[in-house]
Amino acid sequence: MKILAIAASNNRQSINRVLATYAAGLIDDASVEVIDIADYEMPIYSDEREQAQGQPPQARAFQQKIAEADALIVSFAEHNGSYTAAWKNLFDWTSRIDTRVYQDKPALFLATSPGPGGASTVLAAAVGSAPYFGGHVVSSLSVHSFHDNFDLGANELVHRGIQKRLRRAVRRLENAGQRRIAEEREAA
Repeated sequence: MKILAIAASNNRQSINRVLATYAAGLIDDASVEVIDIADYEMPIYSDEREQAQGQPPQARAFQQKIAEADALIVSFAEHNGSYTAAWKNLFDWTSRIDTRVYQDKPALFLATSPGPGGASTVLAAAVGSAPYFGGHVVSSLSVHSFHDNFDLGANELVHRGIQKRLRRAVRRLENAGQRRIAEEREAA
């Protein structure tokens, strides 16, 4: 199974990148690709810019990465209670190519922050809007107080309750991904 892990932040040191990578590593026998959305930066979306220049190649490349995956893990950073500007711009451009940005792939949505809210506001928005964009979210989890609950040196989630919930969420994603692969084989 091919997993595409994405931190919805252009901060290369993002704790959401750490969380997405860690979660993907919990899936047995998976091929994992972790992408950095900083590699997909492009001008701020506007319909005038789209009419003048078309869709940027970065949006098409991002769409292709999703197409190549069997399942998705997206970990959302929260800026002022919402998506990061980098994620929103990438998502907006990609949605202009095809509104089904997530392409009906099974997805695990995560979010974390240093504070007690755990980026739960943006996670709720992402989960709530996903069906409108071809999202099949099989599980979601917010990790509050990241630095208290994740040991960066050991690269390990140390809060046992959160660890247990994350492992259950990952298993749901793994099972959904395996079902999707089997259905695609039967259809072929």
